[in-house]
Amino acid sequence: MPLRMELSKLKEFFMAIKIGTGPDSWGISSPKSPSQINWKQCINEISQAGYEYTELGPLGYFSTDPIILKKELEKSNLKLSAVTVMAGHLEIQTDWSDIHTKLIETGKLGAELEALHIVLIDDFYRDIHTGVKKTEKILHEDQWEIFIENTHKFSQLAKEYYNLHTVFHPHAETHIETEQQIEKFLELTDPSLISLLLDTGHHAYGGGNAISFFEKHHERIPYIHLKNVNPKILTEIKNENSSMVEAVSKGVFCEPNKGIIDIKTFAKTVINNNYNGLITVEQDMYKPDHDIPLKVAIKTRNYLNNIGFG
Repeated sequence: MPLRMELSKLKEFFMAIKIGTGPDSWGISSPKSPSQINWKQCINEISQAGYEYTELGPLGYFSTDPIILKKELEKSNLKLSAVTVMAGHLEIQTDWSDIHTKLIETGKLGAELEALHIVLIDDFYRDIHTGVKKTEKILHEDQWEIFIENTHKFSQLAKEYYNLHTVFHPHAETHIETEQQIEKFLELTDPSLISLLLDTGHHAYGGGNAISFFEKHHERIPYIHLKNVNPKILTEIKNENSSMVEAVSKGVFCEPNKGIIDIKTFAKTVINNNYNGLITVEQDMYKPDHDIPLKVAIKTRNYLNNIGFG
């Protein structure tokens, strides 16, 4: 094949990978907080940084009026990548009502804005601020059964109500956080109903290898959260049993080119497996100075261009 044709095909492939970010990378952790920037400024800065997609972030941070939000996104040439539900413990039957309510609120807005995915996350087993245990860390077999049943039910309803496909997000300090737990989850779930969101940072936080895991399970992964982990800080917070908020505030999640994961190798693995899904860059921050996130986002976007995520 002539070189010009090869380069043309590569360009088409890179363009097929959708690149976005989200309010997380601006330190947005709640719908309303005086320490956070205005939601319109956040959307504008995401666009300035060179991204084409944004996640919704906490429900209520961006406008929940679909007409207003669509107008703001269009002004900045942005599309909505995903909406997220994290509203209870999937293994606790009495939590289902809260999860279902949040599915309706979030799914409706996601459908109206043509989001590509609805993300489902289990609740934390420790308080994210204090580290105090809320529920047992490890699921028993009967709890696994309820967990999978509710996950399937969520996915079926998201599809039936809003034509949204569910991706499950393994997350640090939830019941699905280690590679062993994630692989069991994949074995127990219906691939036609549930796909996986691979968060490289949380995967490493839980002791996993995101590169080999993606190589093995890429057919179940249409969505990636790309971030890295500072190994020195990770060791420190594990030794001190720090809470999730303490970990983030200390900078455990770092810029892609600075952490324990070889992001260049990860990028090659993604490209070699003909991935054409969505990648959301996350630089989790805790109450950053308002001028920091845009600078980091621009630097990260340039880095991604240089490693093939153009």
